[in-house]
Amino acid sequence: MSYTLFILLLPLISFLLIGVVDLDIPKTGKVWSHKVAGLIGTASLGIVTILSYMTAYQYFFCTPRLADGTLPTLVPYNATWLPLGDLHFDLGILLDPISVMMLIVISTVSLMVHIYSFGYMHGERGFQRYYAYLSLFTMSMLGLVLATNIFQMYLFWELVGVSSYLLIGFYYTTGPAIAASKKAFIVTRFADMFFLVGILIFGYYTQSFNFSFAGTVEYADGAAHFIACNPETALIKNAAMTVLPLSLVLMFIGGAGKSAMFPLHIWLPDAMEGPTPVSALIHAATMVVAGVFQIARMFPIWIEYAPQTLSVVVWVGAFTAFYAAAVACAQSDIKRVLAFSTISQIAFMMVALGVCLPGHGEHLNHSSLGYMASMFHLFTHAMFKACLFLGAGCIIHAVHSNEMAMMGGLRKYMPVTHWTFLISCLAIAGIPFFSGFSSKDEIITACFEYSPWCGAWMTMVAAMTAFYMFRLYYGIFWGTENKEAHAHHTPHEAPWTMTLPLIVLSVITVGTGVFTTLGGFLDWKWASFGSIVSASGIPYTVHFDPTIAGVSTVIAICSILLATWIFKGEKQPVADKMYAAAPRLHRWAYKRFYMDEVYQFITHRIIFARVSTPIAWFDRHIIDGFFDFLAWGTHKTSHLIKGFQNGSVQTYAFWFLLGAILLFLIMLF
Repeated sequence: MSYTLFILLLPLISFLLIGVVDLDIPKTGKVWSHKVAGLIGTASLGIVTILSYMTAYQYFFCTPRLADGTLPTLVPYNATWLPLGDLHFDLGILLDPISVMMLIVISTVSLMVHIYSFGYMHGERGFQRYYAYLSLFTMSMLGLVLATNIFQMYLFWELVGVSSYLLIGFYYTTGPAIAASKKAFIVTRFADMFFLVGILIFGYYTQSFNFSFAGTVEYADGAAHFIACNPETALIKNAAMTVLPLSLVLMFIGGAGKSAMFPLHIWLPDAMEGPTPVSALIHAATMVVAGVFQIARMFPIWIEYAPQTLSVVVWVGAFTAFYAAAVACAQSDIKRVLAFSTISQIAFMMVALGVCLPGHGEHLNHSSLGYMASMFHLFTHAMFKACLFLGAGCIIHAVHSNEMAMMGGLRKYMPVTHWTFLISCLAIAGIPFFSGFSSKDEIITACFEYSPWCGAWMTMVAAMTAFYMFRLYYGIFWGTENKEAHAHHTPHEAPWTMTLPLIVLSVITVGTGVFTTLGGFLDWKWASFGSIVSASGIPYTVHFDPTIAGVSTVIAICSILLATWIFKGEKQPVADKMYAAAPRLHRWAYKRFYMDEVYQFITHRIIFARVSTPIAWFDRHIIDGFFDFLAWGTHKTSHLIKGFQNGSVQTYAFWFLLGAILLFLIMLF
């Protein structure tokens, strides 16, 4: 499978070609750079997608399984980049169930975004630059998930951050886009500082940057090699109980920043200032799940050396899921509703990973249900959330506004967008025969196995999800049509380049949902989402609880019916009464519970005014003053003694004799 190297090289070449070469064709009288850049980027991603699907087929169906029935970890390519004694930085490609699954997610969504952008970004200034950034981001994300070691992951992790900064700030002539790109860059870099410190601690005490201490991988030569140092060494033994949990928590902070977990979530809603296809690619399907993927990749170490520390992941994820769902219920900007929905759903994945805690008994008996459910929800969420964001782009393209007040009644103007949006809403609500049903219910089942309170909490958040998504759906496609806003521009369906990706993603959503709902989910061992944890002694079990599935489905339907009762009609008296009864609560939720204002107060009133200002005064007046004094003293002294170097032999002889006499007197006394 050495051809997998081209999965990284093709988008890199596409980025360099589109970003550096002038693609205007001379002597034609037309500017062709738009079409040429789009065709190059899309063709490159098309080939990458084909290679990714080939890799998935060959890995899942043609690779011999190990003795325990799991799939091996393959390394088709690996090279030492920077040797540092016993430590070394490698660059390579690692194939295992979750990395191959991520190849499918990234390549599929990225290809749909490339095609969609032909229509959405048509006529935009900087079209060629836009496609160059898309190629750079796709290459960075693919390199992150294919990394053979944690240092390579961090390298591409930072490239993903740079790409996100460039894409969020694509409209660099507008103030909100500039502020949003800076905010995303600063918040995620702050979190990445903890990630880097965790990596350094991890590397020092384990003498390895590998993702696991034990196990084997198959290299291209067919030989099996141990991928880790000996876990019995004294250094690791001493570090296992204290230092490794600390390093893993520090790495989790980096992942929490990238995945917008509370309180590092503040950058994601503002990132909606970027083009809508960017929101679908980065902030729904790929970049924001990097934190989830990081924990999943390091999961054997979490389980073996820091199982109780996973409770941090559980509680951070559980609170974030509720907080984001509550804020989404009050937003009026359709992209920000979807942004907070994304934060909530990513938190679901975090919670699912965190509830995989050790059981009782002489040997640790871990349940891989939460792990498998998290990875499966990552896959399903990527598809229907990308469809929702791209559908929102079609709506914005039609009405030239993000606000629900400017919409209403659009189902008769935009039938394709309407039906694909509805399918995705049903999927995220967890209705049977749609993809979100199985993945969401498996997460809730895992939560109930962890704690009844955790299961009940996540069930409540799932009910809120169904409510705010259908509030959004009815606000866009039903309700009262804003005829005044549509008077000068009748809404219309988007061109085929924009609707085709919607159809493809909704078909995947329905197809996956039907397959899993009808029982195929119980046979998902062929996908071996649990093989990485099974290799660490965690039994791979898939459990479908019909009671939990039935109850959560009834709750989801009740939430949809409640949203229908409140928001479907042209007039909304119930919503008006609810607002009148608790205007302050609605205002708090609309203002995101003033988290941005809290950050502004802490940074400007405390850090800048009370800490930075005194430090700046000390730097200017004490530090700079001291060095200014040294410069002044040196200047004055040199001015006084410059007469010594006047070129006169008599002067030199006088000072020589005077110095000799002084030395003699010093030696004499």
